[in-house]
Amino acid sequence: MPFVRISLNRRAGDFARRVGDGVHSAMVETLGIPEGDRFQIITQHDPGEIVYDPTFLDIARTDDIVIVQITLVAGRDRDVKSALYASIAEHLSADLGIRREDVFISLVEAAPADFSFGNGEAQFAHRLPPHLQSS
Repeated sequence: MPFVRISLNRRAGDFARRVGDGVHSAMVETLGIPEGDRFQIITQHDPGEIVYDPTFLDIARTDDIVIVQITLVAGRDRDVKSALYASIAEHLSADLGIRREDVFISLVEAAPADFSFGNGEAQFAHRLPPHLQSS
């Protein structure tokens, strides 16, 4: 049930969709979400519309930066989050040639009642799906 926003500078072809594929694969592998649990908004920007510090924390970033924001149910420990970060960077690097330095990830944690998947209902307000009960 994660909700993902991906921002990147405009690229040709299906590059943006492939970025989304890599992020989703990493979440399936590390978070154990179902394969079909995919909700993403991928936004491509013109030059200058993504503002970032090219050297913050001594990490050399370029205009190939990809910013990934994931909103998900709270409760995963630091090791799981670290594995997710590493897996996303690895997928994007191996599959698309994106430098690991250019992968910026932010997690936003929310309670299950903070999600509605349709019908104006908070489907998980009182009962989590099985894949989240042990998280």
